[in-house]
Amino acid sequence: MREFVYYSKSAVTAGNFIKDDLMKAGRMDIVCNVIISTFFISNEMRDDVKLHLIFDGPPKPPRHLILESNQEMPISKKNIAGLIKKLLYKSPDKEGLKEIMPGCSAEKKSFEHLVNELDKDGKDVFLLEGRGKDIRDLELKGDEVYIIGDHEGFPKDKKKFLKMIDKISVSPKTLFASQVITIINNEIDRQI
Repeated sequence: MREFVYYSKSAVTAGNFIKDDLMKAGRMDIVCNVIISTFFISNEMRDDVKLHLIFDGPPKPPRHLILESNQEMPISKKNIAGLIKKLLYKSPDKEGLKEIMPGCSAEKKSFEHLVNELDKDGKDVFLLEGRGKDIRDLELKGDEVYIIGDHEGFPKDKKKFLKMIDKISVSPKTLFASQVITIINNEIDRQI
């Protein structure tokens, strides 16, 4: 199963902070696009994807939301913002994973903790960075983990932590996070 980790320094961490303007909720509009690019293809959903959303914005960071494709996953393009809001409302304030609905869980977990767990699980973890190795030079297995930052990138403390992670690139141009995910999905689809 391919996995994506999307980190946002400013995405809000409580459902009541999400109002009508998703941009004012720490660019939750970008998060919606990331979810669409991760799971949706024409006329169906991918069945082999897990998305980790790490939000470090106010009022109670960090929040780790997990979306995993399965036949019961209650998601549609129309209700993505509502799904995020629901996950944040029901997200526990203590450590420990809580399933909110089929394929959707939440917990209080830091970015560093998640990345360390994925690494300890033996996953091949890659950080998307402009100066990284071209993804087309890799032999993909379809079970890698790809870390993508939001429009602001990673704060200094996260950059320092990420120095140990292999860097890859999908384009000579700077792209939106959702575009990066689309390209990665395409490259995996072509190789597997």
